[in-house]
Amino acid sequence: MTKTEQAVNPNSIAPLKNVAELLALVDMLQSMEDTNRRMGLFSGFSGYGKSMACTYIRNKRDAAYVQVPSYWSKKDCAEKLLHEVGGQVKRQTFSRTMDDLIERLVISPRPLLIDEADKLVDKGMIELVRDIQDFAQCPVILIGEELLPQKIKAIERVDGRIRGRVLAQPCDMADARTLAKFKCRGIEVADDLLEATVTRTGGNAGLITTNLLEFRQYAIKHALQSLDVESYGGTFFTGDALVRQRRA
Repeated sequence: MTKTEQAVNPNSIAPLKNVAELLALVDMLQSMEDTNRRMGLFSGFSGYGKSMACTYIRNKRDAAYVQVPSYWSKKDCAEKLLHEVGGQVKRQTFSRTMDDLIERLVISPRPLLIDEADKLVDKGMIELVRDIQDFAQCPVILIGEELLPQKIKAIERVDGRIRGRVLAQPCDMADARTLAKFKCRGIEVADDLLEATVTRTGGNAGLITTNLLEFRQYAIKHALQSLDVESYGGTFFTGDALVRQRRA
């Protein structure tokens, strides 16, 4: 095993372009003098690696991160955020929990990354986030699907506070090569195989990662040090639904 292979942890986050874009957005919001409008949007189609980027920023910038499920209430959201920033969640009213959360963020400011923020908009809970930003004046980044900017646009009091908008992009060949270094350590994956993978997956970071792990297992099983389109005889995962083939 080479030094390069030893240095690359397959479970770490690959520094893809979307990761760099989110990092730049967080840094821009943190450096703003106008602390009343430190909100940003990071949106894009499912599979573009938005949550992966959030994990990286959470570690790199000590950001607080929550992923919103469909069943959360306002109180659930406030309690989870309070817990994430190191506060003690108690049996108390929603307003008291919000006060504790804001007080904690004022004393120890941290960027807030709120994933699946579409659900907060859909359930009429997005004003909760605006209140947090207004009173705590910490950077808040809303992460969601492709239509999140349009949903926010319809809410003037929130949209007016957005100072940075980033659209996540599909993986390109440079991203695929970076992922291959992280996920296929010890195996050389040729460009033609990577290009086929990017094309078949539509640049979906999650599907590319799944295929790369499959490539590595195939190479290990067949004692191969390198793979290309011709030498790979395994499965491609494209995300398409399985369709039963009709019998002749």
